[in-house]
Amino acid sequence: LPSPIPWFLTQPVTPDLLVSPSSQDGDLGSECPEDRGNWTGRLDFLLSCIGYCVGLGNVWRFPYRAYTNGGGAFLVPYFIMLAICGIPIFFMELSLGQFSSLGPLAVWKISPLFKGVGMGTILIVSLVAIYYNMIIAYVLFYLFASLTSDLPWQHCGNWWNTDLCLDHHVIRAGNNTLPVNISNTVSPSEEYWSRYVLHIQGSSGIGDPGRIRWNLCLCLLLSWTIVYLCILKGVKSSGKVVYFTATFPYLILVMLLIRGVTLEGAWKGIQFYLTPQFDHLLSSKVWIEAALQIFYSLGVGFGGLLTFASYNTFHQNIYRDTFIVTLGNAITSILAGFAIFSVLGYMSQELGVPVNQVAKAGPGLAFVVYPQAMTMLPLSPFWSFLFFFMLLTLGLDSQFAFMETIVTAVTDEFPYYLRPKKASFSAVICIALFLMGLILTTEGGMYWLVLLDDYSAGFGLMVVVITTCLVVTRVYGMKRFCRDIHMMLGFKPGPYFRACWMVLSPATMMALLVYNIVKYQPSEYGNYRFPTWAEVLGILMGVLSCLMIPMGMVVAVLQEEGTLWE
Repeated sequence: LPSPIPWFLTQPVTPDLLVSPSSQDGDLGSECPEDRGNWTGRLDFLLSCIGYCVGLGNVWRFPYRAYTNGGGAFLVPYFIMLAICGIPIFFMELSLGQFSSLGPLAVWKISPLFKGVGMGTILIVSLVAIYYNMIIAYVLFYLFASLTSDLPWQHCGNWWNTDLCLDHHVIRAGNNTLPVNISNTVSPSEEYWSRYVLHIQGSSGIGDPGRIRWNLCLCLLLSWTIVYLCILKGVKSSGKVVYFTATFPYLILVMLLIRGVTLEGAWKGIQFYLTPQFDHLLSSKVWIEAALQIFYSLGVGFGGLLTFASYNTFHQNIYRDTFIVTLGNAITSILAGFAIFSVLGYMSQELGVPVNQVAKAGPGLAFVVYPQAMTMLPLSPFWSFLFFFMLLTLGLDSQFAFMETIVTAVTDEFPYYLRPKKASFSAVICIALFLMGLILTTEGGMYWLVLLDDYSAGFGLMVVVITTCLVVTRVYGMKRFCRDIHMMLGFKPGPYFRACWMVLSPATMMALLVYNIVKYQPSEYGNYRFPTWAEVLGILMGVLSCLMIPMGMVVAVLQEEGTLWE
């Protein structure tokens, strides 16, 4: 009898490009790994991207950045930077994900030498996910605190207030006959935030975290539970949740906007926000700030876009989606500015101080200034609840993306073992990140949060994005990349995209990186300066994500057979 033909000769041959990552490794005999899954509805992908990009930064960073950097004039560098390094990199990331259908680690089959870039991304995203969920926990805390007839930060005279506390209701009742000196007093909302919510007086600094605040700890547990339940089934479940979390903030934003603009004094705040000061455009700082705002606001480099696109069908029109999401994100930021500054204008009129004394950025705006403004409105608990509910929905869908990125990246590396157990693997990651975030719930937790916020996604993220840009255009090859896009979308990217990918985007990012290093300022929180060891720890966080790249190269070279020279 002739010997039977070996089975592997009868198998159809798949061209190299289309081989899925899982069929290259894993034993030949074992069955195919479970399917990755796809988005189930038409709008799932688009809404997930909008939900991911439109986050807390649009509300609390952009308006303040605009007002400090030339008001209306800031929109000029903002849109130029959007065109140079926002849209092109956004489109690049979506194309990489959709063409490969792989997560941010496995996608580096395009150049195995640079797999470390993927590892750097995962490290950055994990650090950001830890503290981003703590911010959501603060929002939940305030959300529950708003469910009363009288907001707890409305008056002085609670156990957490000090003698410096000054209630604006008292100022108004006094008819301003006596000029009140506000400069060395503290608002009740400021003391509620720092002395009650954070209980920061229990900690002397970052090296002395103090006790865990159990109410914050429970809020953090709740926020991780919500996130877990929403990403339980991967994009099949989170793709449905975003129908609510990506659209509802717009409804609330419009309500807050209408309420804000109808207040007296609102015009004062809006003037402040939009009066163009064109002399600012001559300073490099304004252009850098614009680029930074675009960079963080669109979430490029975090792997979220790549992950979402990897669940698309092969011919999804990501070109159109790129413009919808990036421009929608910019418009949302500008709208949020109106909603914030109209209320700040009203507040400055009530307190009789100029707008620039009440304007703040970051958590100070969300947890001190805006809640204080809410107490001045009729029906204050209702408006306060709406505002924090908006922040909750804004924050959650960005957090889904971070988690989806981590889970997808690792499951695509080990599809045989992890894909069938994706739900339990997600649970393990959520629990691990919750435990790491426990230090943020202590009395000195805010110092750690500031440290993570300043360093986790600073220069490390830029190095990752610059490297990605250079590897795709130089190593993988611009021709190849354009051919891939042509295969998916039916047309090649025009000269604008090619010019940005080859030169403009990497050059702008390099400028950003250099500026960040040259203008380096130590972290601070209020009047507290961080000790040197904390600074070093922060810088190490950033450097570690950069070091992943050379480490990945070493591993890749060691895994290959043959001598180093070969």
